[in-house]
Amino acid sequence: MQKKILIVDDDTSFGMMVSGFLKKKGHDSVLAGNVSGAVGLLNRESFDLVLTDYRLPDGTGMDVLEKSKLLASNIPVVLITAYSEIRVAVDAIKKGAYEYITKPVNADELLHVVTNTLKNNQKSSSSNSDYLSGDGEEARRMEEHLRLVAPTEVAVLIQGESGTGKEYVARRIHELSNHADAPFVAVDCGALTPEIASSELFGHIKGSFTGAVDNKVGHFENVGNGTIFLDEVGNLSYEVQVKLLRAIQERRARRLGSNTEFAIEARIVAATNDDLRNSSLNGTFREDLYHRLNEFQISVPPLRTRRADLLKYSHFFLEKAAAEFGKEIKGFSEPVLGVFGRYEWPGNLRELRNVVRRSVLLTQGDYVERTSIPPELEIPSVKTDQKLNLSDARNATEKQLIEEALLKTRHNKSETARLLGMDRKTLYNKMQKLNIEY
Repeated sequence: MQKKILIVDDDTSFGMMVSGFLKKKGHDSVLAGNVSGAVGLLNRESFDLVLTDYRLPDGTGMDVLEKSKLLASNIPVVLITAYSEIRVAVDAIKKGAYEYITKPVNADELLHVVTNTLKNNQKSSSSNSDYLSGDGEEARRMEEHLRLVAPTEVAVLIQGESGTGKEYVARRIHELSNHADAPFVAVDCGALTPEIASSELFGHIKGSFTGAVDNKVGHFENVGNGTIFLDEVGNLSYEVQVKLLRAIQERRARRLGSNTEFAIEARIVAATNDDLRNSSLNGTFREDLYHRLNEFQISVPPLRTRRADLLKYSHFFLEKAAAEFGKEIKGFSEPVLGVFGRYEWPGNLRELRNVVRRSVLLTQGDYVERTSIPPELEIPSVKTDQKLNLSDARNATEKQLIEEALLKTRHNKSETARLLGMDRKTLYNKMQKLNIEY
């Protein structure tokens, strides 16, 4: 498969020679003559590899490395240095460069390094292709916490708004845990009615209730010693909360209608977009269960506070969408990046993914242009005065966006939810919370 390589070198003849050589070997390439040119290209386009000279007119290859790691940390960087600068090259590897090549460049060595770098980077990224860690301070702190808690048996509660990627975080914990070779089972607690919740979680035997025509193995028994992810756990009924608490405490449970117990060996990870602590204090969620689930809490920040990661995720979703639709798209136009930067993204990463996917589908040229993105992204944010706090401002903005979308879809809830990049349940919850008429 053809890969796209950014070559950064102020020696135009050398750059064109390398570019021609790589094209003969089946790769596409783009040239930049300095640091600023490279940064501009990294802002607008997606690359599989950066090949940069150390000495550049407006900086060094270390500057290119730093900017590349900031904009798209999954892109490997190979540094080209003079033999006398080996110490610099070693330092670059310590700071995140994948490899270095010394001048004069040998064609066979260049091809070997490029091929190996692309192959090894594809392996490492495909092992967890749907999870992408951010580069901002909050994202780095979250990744650090994930790596600390994953190898333990501590129960984890993931807190975050709808669309922030809580299930991806849960899968990341599973993949880094001692349970990685066992199953991962995600349970949408919001979709479980009180009547079927116990059966889904713990199973039942034939004839235990009307409609139980066969034996059923529940999620806790089925997952074995894997990881069970209880999404939107705050939606469980009080009765099921009691059964779940007992099961966690005793590490044993039984199917409905059965007298035989089975052992619970699963690692438990739960998630919620509600304030579960507040729910436990006001009595709508059992406080003892809250503490059992919340042995360690991870907060997933909303996209509007992760501006440093916006570009990275945009390109990540663009690459996936382009592959899905069989398109060759280089990146986003500057006006589109400007709109993305000003928008609040109330639907978070889910909304961004949906917007990028739709835009890629509509794009006919090399870049996603303004005409391909949804017009509601350009609705100005609500002006706030000093008396409004951050929560009030966010609610006011969300209310305006939902009302605008409802008007646009003539109050078609399914279409409105799709337009805003959220599911119907989340839309209804927000409409109720913000006093928007149904």
